[in-house]
Amino acid sequence: MSMKINDQLSRPLRDLRISIMDQCNFRCTYCMPKEVFGKDYVFMKEEELLSFTEIVRTAKQFAQLGVNKLRITGGEPLLRKNASLLIRELHDIPGIDDIALTTNGVLLPKFAKDLKKAGLKRVNVSLDALDTAVFQEMSGRQTKAEIVLRGIDAALEAGLGVKVNMVVKRGLNEHEVIPMARYCKERGVMLRFIEFMDVGQTNGWDYSKVVSKKELYDAVSEIGSLQPVDPYYFGEVASRYRYEDSDVQVGFISSVTETFCGTCTRARLSADGKIFTCLFSEDGIDLKQDLRVGKTDEFLFTKIKEVWEQRSDRYSELRTAETSKNRKKIEMSYIGG
Repeated sequence: MSMKINDQLSRPLRDLRISIMDQCNFRCTYCMPKEVFGKDYVFMKEEELLSFTEIVRTAKQFAQLGVNKLRITGGEPLLRKNASLLIRELHDIPGIDDIALTTNGVLLPKFAKDLKKAGLKRVNVSLDALDTAVFQEMSGRQTKAEIVLRGIDAALEAGLGVKVNMVVKRGLNEHEVIPMARYCKERGVMLRFIEFMDVGQTNGWDYSKVVSKKELYDAVSEIGSLQPVDPYYFGEVASRYRYEDSDVQVGFISSVTETFCGTCTRARLSADGKIFTCLFSEDGIDLKQDLRVGKTDEFLFTKIKEVWEQRSDRYSELRTAETSKNRKKIEMSYIGG
């Protein structure tokens, strides 16, 4: 039986997001802009990454502390060899009942069936536009959106749940909101709009580039009236709505204009083994050294417990133009979204 622990603001620990790779085959403007992450950028060497054995051992300690949901992230996690083998091992951890994976979808035609067989429940696919020119500008690559759409189809055919995530950036892709909403409604998958956030130091964030939840809601309402849906669980990040004329839902993740720090139940494990208690953290707590010098499971359990019980993060609630500019936040590609 797992222990239930709370942080300094009485928020329970329930979710763990595990980054398994800092590399990606896209260069999205809001995450890994190509001007920064160019051909000479130095990514982690294989020996710097946590091994699958180390990841599973760490996840077991989190599960004993109340975590029941895992999300595998990157970078692009499917660039890591044999990712489905990791999913299978994580699926066997007592107490873990939901494993999802965030991906740009390009490699899903190759791996979706294996991921499903391994125990993966759902993929969250990043897709910011259908229009080729806009998609290429957002992704930083000369790829067409159709390759991601094929990945979505492959995931659905394999029996995986699918959510589509769209980051909306003013002046770049807000005119793609309605086409994306129409596509997802017709395809029967949930589209979640994400406000452009000031994650990391390199994405050029400015509040004027944020398209608010209210603006997005009003735009989507043009294709169908929306009815609010109750949260599935405490700490759900998206405010969900259902189209009145169908069972399809749409969600809004409004970290900037309607913050949800007060119900955040998520810890993050970086690809090189550091615990982060907020997406906007400056520093993490290292576990890799402990794992590699032979520390016991009891030691790891206690260390993770103490990190969470000391947690008091609420960056988004306190965000100002000054804190966004001056805080040296970790990059999203390092910690995962």
